[in-house]
Amino acid sequence: MLPEFLPMKILLVCSTGGHFRTLHQLHPFWQHHERVWVTFRSAATETALAEEQVYWAWSPTNRHLPNLIRNFLLSWQVLFQEHPDLVLSTGAGVAVPFLIVGKLLGCQTVFIESITRVRQLSLSARLVLPFLDALYVQWPELLIRYPQAEYIGTPSLSTTL
Repeated sequence: MLPEFLPMKILLVCSTGGHFRTLHQLHPFWQHHERVWVTFRSAATETALAEEQVYWAWSPTNRHLPNLIRNFLLSWQVLFQEHPDLVLSTGAGVAVPFLIVGKLLGCQTVFIESITRVRQLSLSARLVLPFLDALYVQWPELLIRYPQAEYIGTPSLSTTL
């Protein structure tokens, strides 16, 4: 568990849509910290992050090898330039290179699984699992298969991180 108000620099990584909405809803947690975002450029993310520092990732990431390679290169660039203490992600595929490289560079790494995942982790979560310091899930059923996960119950982590 990370102290909520210990000043740190956070790299917030997510794709658009529900992943972005979930990470954005964690505003009570990340608003107190220096932060940088990595996500996909869309009208919604450009508007919501107009006042934030943002790196735009390559999309799509679903089984798209060229963009996976581009995002791995971007992850090295961003992580070397920003030196975050924590890489926090709600998925999906764009999280994979940033969490792996972040862990290799000594960052704390946290993945919050989608609320839509009830019985099995997403492919992104399974790929980054060996590189995580914390995995939060929103369904207790996942604890049977993944006992290293921590059940949080709701998308709000403001009191658990």
